[in-house]
Amino acid sequence: MISLISQQSEQSGPQEPLIIQHSCAALDISRATYYRQCEKVLKPDPEEMIIRDHIQRIVLEWPTYGYRTITAELNRRYKTAPVNHKRVLRMMREDNLLCLRKRRRFIATTDSNHGYRIYPNLAGDFRPTGINQLWVSDITYIRLLQEFIYLAVILDAFSRRVIGWELSRQIDTELTLAALEMAINTRAPWLPGLIHHSDRGVQYAAIDYTRMLNEHEIRISMSRKGNPYDNAQCERFMKTLKYDEVYLNEYDDLADARGRIGRFLDEVYNCRRLHSAIGYLPPAEFEEQCRKQN
Repeated sequence: MISLISQQSEQSGPQEPLIIQHSCAALDISRATYYRQCEKVLKPDPEEMIIRDHIQRIVLEWPTYGYRTITAELNRRYKTAPVNHKRVLRMMREDNLLCLRKRRRFIATTDSNHGYRIYPNLAGDFRPTGINQLWVSDITYIRLLQEFIYLAVILDAFSRRVIGWELSRQIDTELTLAALEMAINTRAPWLPGLIHHSDRGVQYAAIDYTRMLNEHEIRISMSRKGNPYDNAQCERFMKTLKYDEVYLNEYDDLADARGRIGRFLDEVYNCRRLHSAIGYLPPAEFEEQCRKQN
């Protein structure tokens, strides 16, 4: 309101004192209060301008970050006085920097109508206390210019780190086996009792896939039928992948998608992107801290 009055008074020329007098009377404030507030509007706080500049730089780099993650990145990157998340929210709202989500399209990637064995859910109440205790896996689709391709991933549920992934034109067992082989080669050895959790899809229930898990003494766990919450961590990762990478780019072909998505997973998601569930740290840094503490 004060800024509106000041704009009107600037446009009024010689009538400025009269406009200010009537406006102050209408608002029931003194003229001294009006001039103090005008000074704040016309002369913004230099510290706040610096913070706004930092926020805008972070938003350009991470356009899908929410205000809480922006706050964590701001305090992490710029070693100044800590900034409260409410203040960041106010600035982002004033500068129209709050991100908007795209409406999701759904393409089925799970076929649970098969004759293979279904395993019980071992991950429901299990809370990992370290890496290599619980792996979670899932499949999603990615749209190219001329076709759809499919991505299979395996995450370490404790650190949220991507430890295995594969892209293919076919949504079959070979796709999930390649991701599993990468995870095994990346994370071995592990302690007995490691749980591998997935949905009930045919790609995870197939004989070749379960045989590889059994050969490495990995316990098999599957979600309840029609319950995506049993695999919420992987569902959340897929959402992050789509908004932070896939929706922001167009891939020419499978090779282009493999190179760019691979760089995002290995260099950005694992090593740079902050995650609220692990104290606003990147997964690789979080794992390194856990190793030092142990």
